Amino acid sequence: MSAFVSPPMHARKATLLVAFMWIAYLLNYCDRQAVFAMFPSLKADLGMSDKQLGLTGAMFLWVYAFGCPVAGHLADRYSKRRLVVFSLALWSLVTIATGLASSAFALLALRAAMGISEALFMPTAIALTANAHPPALRSRAISLLTTAQIAGTIAGSWFGGWMADRGHWRSAFFILGAIGLLYAVPYFWFLHSTPEDDPSKLVPAESPLAAFVLLKVKSFRILCLIFPVFVFGLWLLYGWLPAFLHDKFSLTQSEAAYNATIFVQLTTAIGLLGGGTLADALYRRTKASRLWLMAASLVFCAPCLHALGNSDTLQSTRFAAAGFGLFSGLLMGNIFPAAFDFVPIQTRASAVGMLNFCAAIMSGFATLFGGVWKESLGIGRLLSLTALAYTGAALVLVFGIKTFFPSDFEQNNAPFPPIS
Repeated sequence: MSAFVSPPMHARKATLLVAFMWIAYLLNYCDRQAVFAMFPSLKADLGMSDKQLGLTGAMFLWVYAFGCPVAGHLADRYSKRRLVVFSLALWSLVTIATGLASSAFALLALRAAMGISEALFMPTAIALTANAHPPALRSRAISLLTTAQIAGTIAGSWFGGWMADRGHWRSAFFILGAIGLLYAVPYFWFLHSTPEDDPSKLVPAESPLAAFVLLKVKSFRILCLIFPVFVFGLWLLYGWLPAFLHDKFSLTQSEAAYNATIFVQLTTAIGLLGGGTLADALYRRTKASRLWLMAASLVFCAPCLHALGNSDTLQSTRFAAAGFGLFSGLLMGNIFPAAFDFVPIQTRASAVGMLNFCAAIMSGFATLFGGVWKESLGIGRLLSLTALAYTGAALVLVFGIKTFFPSDFEQNNAPFPPIS
């Protein structure tokens, strides 16, 4: 007898699940992103260098990277509902503690702790959302959830910059952390009433580690190569675009944070929702629809990245940022649903964790290199080099679609034997 998997939940319950997850994911990004809009204040109050400021992103991402596969492993074997609530409460406490940092070392240590606490959330939340929706609706559901990342980036960056301009950057962390702790109560109440598959029915106790299963899937290995390249560019913008605009166009911290986020993130929302809807529609014609949209995303993002770093006016920079956001949404909303097309259901959370591991390791270097090479190579030139890497990643992905995807899709359930 095969492993029992319950059907996707009722539409109304699934919609409420996405709504509750969306708010938690919003807070997740508010808490992690606020610090990037405070760099000038952190320099002044804590005496941090550009390299140390770059490490605020790198420390978070590297610890987050190693935490994600562990989180995916736990989520595939234990209660996903409890893990996401525990993660929210834990990162909220770390956010409050960040407001108490008295040195660069303390701030960096707390950013590492933030990486641990937030790593538990995303693999678990994405897997919960995927399990609640059938394949023909999966891209739209995950795309909608991912818009919380956009809203959180905008809100966190603006709020962090606004509070820093008024000399209250510490209070920003206190407020954000307190909101997260308060939200954990209704969040837990809703999830407690939500049905969940028993992990013991999906994953046999003697089953191999998911990493060994996933890395046998060639199409998954392709995603592990191209996703880090994409996220490198994303985090280069997340980490350094506010400071880049602050210095280049003589903006205040809040103005720089606004311009660095609003044009990228609003159009990313359009790309996410449009790309998710289009992928689900095209899925009926070709099962590789999500992968083809991701390849298009990389191709069209490349010139936008180059223009972002080399435009002479704020208006043209805004236009390039809007273009990057629009096309990047095609990839962001489809990367995990694409993986779920050819990895077993027993490994969905682990697949998200491994993809995040690969991406976060590389994106940590994005924030670090931005600080190290800010004066020598320059952010503009680093963006141009990243644009070339995007083009190469698109070619690798097309190769994978043509060569590996058909057989991997057909063998989706092969890695695990049935449970007798």
